[in-house]
Amino acid sequence: MKLSLSENIRSFRKQRKMTQEKLAEALGVTVGAVYKWESGQSQPELSLLVEMADFFDTSVDVLLGYRIKDNRLDSALERIRSYCKTLDPAAMTEAEKVLVKYPHSFRAVYGCATVYLAFGAGNRDPQQLRRALELFEQAKVLLPQNDDPRISDSTICGDLSIVWLLLGEKEKSVELLRKNNAGGVFSSDIGALLSVFGDAPEEAAPFLSEALLSGMSCLLTAVVGYVFLFRSRNDWDSARDILYWGIDLLTGLKTESKLDILEKTHAEMLVLLAYVQAKSGMREESAGSLKKARDMAARFDAAPDYSLRAMRFADHMEKTAVFDIFGATASGGIDDLIGLLKDQRLADEWAETAADGQ
Repeated sequence: MKLSLSENIRSFRKQRKMTQEKLAEALGVTVGAVYKWESGQSQPELSLLVEMADFFDTSVDVLLGYRIKDNRLDSALERIRSYCKTLDPAAMTEAEKVLVKYPHSFRAVYGCATVYLAFGAGNRDPQQLRRALELFEQAKVLLPQNDDPRISDSTICGDLSIVWLLLGEKEKSVELLRKNNAGGVFSSDIGALLSVFGDAPEEAAPFLSEALLSGMSCLLTAVVGYVFLFRSRNDWDSARDILYWGIDLLTGLKTESKLDILEKTHAEMLVLLAYVQAKSGMREESAGSLKKARDMAARFDAAPDYSLRAMRFADHMEKTAVFDIFGATASGGIDDLIGLLKDQRLADEWAETAADGQ
């Protein structure tokens, strides 16, 4: 607990334009006593503290420089998070106080578990990591209290897996993820662990492939979402930049010699780019993007293939069928996308471009 009594005595004295001699006279003490208080060499007795606080028209806690902590759970957890930002060990001291006060609170137990994980990971301290393990297991029991949609049994399993890995228990870490990999949520972690630490790296291939597909899908979906967000802001530069990035990502994952569902997705992204380019005043570039989209759509629709056989790096994906939320054909998907954009000029230009290609 940090107090600032000496500084406060000096500050209050100077506010009243008093010398040390005058303050000593007012309190009935020696000048040397006041000097020692202000230099931190000694502290006044309790009765003098009360008298001095009254003299300065303040309270004893203000004179001491003591601020009462807000120990409600939200405030305590926020204080702990602030300590964690600088890896201040006081975070763990505060965490244990919270656990004593709120031993059956999910937010308290889970929040403190993450503190011990952060410090245990940074310090490679087995004791701190085992404390994290204990708290995460306790948090699973208290999970019915949870009202944070970002936290679930699955995410806690992910936390536990990290702790086991840091404790050198790689097999336990992977096995925990395997048992909780619904929807491939941990495929990237499983694949990386098997590849980096496993005795049979090839076992990682299907997990890495699934993760690559899922990651690409999430990123491209986010790109489309960003385009509509930036449109609402009339921020066409940002919309164009994120589309360039998304199309580069997609192009880098395509095998040019083969066609599959990625060709359809590429055509749809090019139509979005054409729309944004037109809004940016890039009419010639917009027309070029529409023509590329038309040619890609025609290639896909001539021989539709909903597999991922043209996707680079992804093993074991030849038999995987993928569908997007837009039309079954590439041309149908583009029509759906243009409908969402509600841009008649783009619709007319697409119809004209499509007709020219026939």
